[in-house]
Amino acid sequence: MTPADYRLLIAAVIGIALSIALIIRGRLHPFVGLLCGAFTVGLIAGLPMEETAKAVEKGAGTILGGTGLVVALGLGLGAMLQLSDGAGGLARSALRISGVKGAPWASLFTAIVIGLPLFFETGLVLLLPIVASAAAALPAGQNGDTAKLKLMLPALSGLSVVHALVPPHPGPLLAVNALGANLGLTLLYGLIVGIPTAIIAGPVLARFTAPGVKLNPPLLDPVKVDVATPSVGRALAAVLLPVVLIAAGQAVALLPASVAPHFHWLGWVSDPVVALLIAVLVALPLLFGRRITDAKIQNAIWSEAMVPAGGIILAIGAGGALKQVLVTAGLSDLLVRFAAGGAISPILLAWGVSVCIRLATGSATVATITTAGVMQGLVAASGVEPEWMVLAIGAGSLFFSHVNDPGFWLVKSYLGTDMPGTFKTWSIMETVVAVVGLLLVLVASSIF
Repeated sequence: MTPADYRLLIAAVIGIALSIALIIRGRLHPFVGLLCGAFTVGLIAGLPMEETAKAVEKGAGTILGGTGLVVALGLGLGAMLQLSDGAGGLARSALRISGVKGAPWASLFTAIVIGLPLFFETGLVLLLPIVASAAAALPAGQNGDTAKLKLMLPALSGLSVVHALVPPHPGPLLAVNALGANLGLTLLYGLIVGIPTAIIAGPVLARFTAPGVKLNPPLLDPVKVDVATPSVGRALAAVLLPVVLIAAGQAVALLPASVAPHFHWLGWVSDPVVALLIAVLVALPLLFGRRITDAKIQNAIWSEAMVPAGGIILAIGAGGALKQVLVTAGLSDLLVRFAAGGAISPILLAWGVSVCIRLATGSATVATITTAGVMQGLVAASGVEPEWMVLAIGAGSLFFSHVNDPGFWLVKSYLGTDMPGTFKTWSIMETVVAVVGLLLVLVASSIF
């Protein structure tokens, strides 16, 4: 470690700390706070202001160039599932089939399925009120606060895991692109690691964290338009279509050489933007039938989607700007040299950096984007398969959600918990997902 290395580390710490202070204490939007942090890093690290500005523009532009479309289309699909009550129909059917004893497991796997194409926040808005209603309808004596939490916490676990570990969610998708990972393998490995992680952090952990937590009436209610609820089959088709298209494109490589040329079109159909666009166009008639030409419904869909899209896209872009300044200042090279000394496993280092940025910024997506950017050189130098680095970064990005995470307040509002209860249930659950996910990545990466 040279004096310049220490200066760079100090710059990174101060820049990220300033972002936290501006977001939490100053009540600034993460977009502004992260940009201020990015320029501060460049200033303290000794980068010329012109070079810092170019790094900010490059980082934000690179991220928004592809991710903005994924965010907008994903939110559009989520809005359709929410407004049509398609996701609600899926959840109610699963809970009805499972019965009382299997309800936590139905809640978990319904969340995993519904969460595949949706942002965490969208899945939360769709699912938690439905699960809470199902919990309230449990037989007398089995519908207390503890029983309700044992249904709702597994749903949160399932949503969190797919958000952090399974493409086409923006976080893992960006990490796949940044690290040169195989999209199909990352999706497969993400499910292999994610499902047992969600089981441990959901139904199993809820047995210990739910007792003793009191619930108040939830503060938020889902939005719905006056249309007939689509059938379970139609809603399920809308949910799974983008995932199937993405997986199909990756499967072309497994076909015999004589057959593969006939399916080359799946290569471009499986692009996340194309897959989500097709899913949105197909979902309109599936979920709304002949009402798709109703101006009120169209306005409701895109208003519901675009209102949160602006804030999400700006925050992601600012996270990309911070990442690029850190890379330009030399943090990526520093991490490569640190890991090359054999002091720490590259997978563990990637997880640890992601944890630090998650705790600092409160955003899982920003943590994933920033960490993946500074780990590019390490992946190339270490020889570690990039798919496992993507999953390690994703797991670390969930560590201990607290007051600087908008998701913390959203969960608190939908669960109806007080501050201590939110820490006991949600924050601990996110930490368990991060730690168990890391352990499973370490084990799986040594087997596959």
